[in-house]
Amino acid sequence: MHRDWIATARTLSEALPYLQRYDGATVVIKMGGHAMGDDEAMTRFARDIVLMKQCNVHPVLVHGGGPMINQMLDRLGVTSSFVGGKRVTDAATVEVVEMVLSGTVNKRIVQAINAQGGRAVGLSGKDANLIVCDRASGPRGEDLGFVGEPTQVNPAVLRTFLDSAFIPVVAPLGAGRNGETFNINGDNAAGAIAAAMKADRLLLLTDVAGVKDGDGDVITNLTSQQVRQLTEDGVIAGGMIPKTQTALDAIDGGVRAVVIVDGRAPHAVLLELFTEHGAGTLIRAQPRP
Repeated sequence: MHRDWIATARTLSEALPYLQRYDGATVVIKMGGHAMGDDEAMTRFARDIVLMKQCNVHPVLVHGGGPMINQMLDRLGVTSSFVGGKRVTDAATVEVVEMVLSGTVNKRIVQAINAQGGRAVGLSGKDANLIVCDRASGPRGEDLGFVGEPTQVNPAVLRTFLDSAFIPVVAPLGAGRNGETFNINGDNAAGAIAAAMKADRLLLLTDVAGVKDGDGDVITNLTSQQVRQLTEDGVIAGGMIPKTQTALDAIDGGVRAVVIVDGRAPHAVLLELFTEHGAGTLIRAQPRP
């Protein structure tokens, strides 16, 4: 037991340079997958977020909710389909999407953070015109209905939270220019918010270990150029492409670095920020010659 205490003290001591490094930093976190589907994981994640805020690191949470949306659509007898990984969202579906994302899912996360002593506030991209969207289309120009592509992000409302003790939790919905409500891919929403805020880090929590090389081993560090080359070579493929593209867009927009984080690892966010070990793949801009 005594050794455990010493190990804990050593861990806290070794975290000091990282705490100093991220003092006052803005970190946008897209949460999904394991952290949202399991009560114990949600509690652990919420505690880590409160600890971050206590250490003067300013988290902005963006969440998805696809499985919960599917469950509610099934209960209501509403059918939906997908094109290029995006849900075709008609008028009936977007009502359900908003109800689930802004209601059930958002408030569950807010409640979990508040239960750990934090002060979370839930909102969506519609609030204060945080995210303004144009209508998105499929890879071959298909009509996706009320699926939005962020075209304008107004982060002033989020900055007011960062200057306080509050932790914003954002549902990925956007406002159309004619009063529409748009469903936004959670990664896209997080990337757009991170770029608009010039965040120090964007963390994309996933249910995979990170970007893998041709042998299946996780690559811990990549430059933007290396990501493009691996995609061209077919090493980055399938569902990883949208995530790495979000990372590239965010970096081009001014985010210092993006990390595709294995959200299944306990305390993955703390491991990534406050230790030398990390918990996924870090992507940063090509260093200047």
